[in-house]
Amino acid sequence: MNDSQYHQLADDLLNQLQDSIDDIDFDLDYETAGGILEVIFPNGTKIIINKQAPLHQIWVATKFNGHHFEYKDGLWIDNRTDVELFTLLNDAGSKQAGTAISFN
Repeated sequence: MNDSQYHQLADDLLNQLQDSIDDIDFDLDYETAGGILEVIFPNGTKIIINKQAPLHQIWVATKFNGHHFEYKDGLWIDNRTDVELFTLLNDAGSKQAGTAISFN
């Protein structure tokens, strides 16, 4: 993947996540700037999703831990656990929200 392809895929992902947050029936908020998306929960916790352009990765920090995702076969996959990005976000987001939520 070249830099242009990475930026297109990563920007599309961040835009998709913003749309998903708007559609979730839970009081989530978000802020975005410079390739960083902060998902803000009513209890003050956050999930931070950011582009790591030099590595062609997406990094995610939750209340519980951090993850590095690489684009493989059409999906963003955690390079340590092989978990798909939306699976992780749904699990971590549900834990932080205290109720089931889905980002996809």
